[in-house]
Amino acid sequence: MSGFGEALNSQVGYEFGASQQYIAIAVYYDAENLPQLAAHFYRQAVEERNHAMMMIQYLLDADVDVATPGVEAPQTDFPDVVAPVALALAQEKRVTDQIVELVKLARDEGELVGEQFLHWFLQEQREEVASMTELLAVVERGKNDLLSVEEHLSRAAGGENPLEAGAPPAAGGAL
Repeated sequence: MSGFGEALNSQVGYEFGASQQYIAIAVYYDAENLPQLAAHFYRQAVEERNHAMMMIQYLLDADVDVATPGVEAPQTDFPDVVAPVALALAQEKRVTDQIVELVKLARDEGELVGEQFLHWFLQEQREEVASMTELLAVVERGKNDLLSVEEHLSRAAGGENPLEAGAPPAAGGAL
């Protein structure tokens, strides 16, 4: 297996790990009776799962062995309502760095199809970091009035991500 194939297999694990972390964050907000924050992170969890499945489909299509890696247990305890969003933003920045490194590796190895495949993820990560940065600002401002945060998310929900329309296919179909 090429270095790029191995690295993309590792990224599958990171994407599944991100999905698990978002589930843990959603559960935290659900337990705090903050349904809009919970729903936001449940949706994020599905999106990260779909990203992993897109990568799996690419590996299958490229006739590269798929090794579904295990994931570390997510963080489930948070000191306050801001901490989960701060963790989510840090996670999105880390994933962005990982995707950038994958693009560089694909380029270095002459995996031009792999590099092209990853361009969608670069755009997606730019949107995810911007979105999570905005949510962190909203939660920090509204930490003493969480109903205003819930109202903000309620107004902001519902729009489909325009990048999803051109998304790569996901193994088994996107959820």
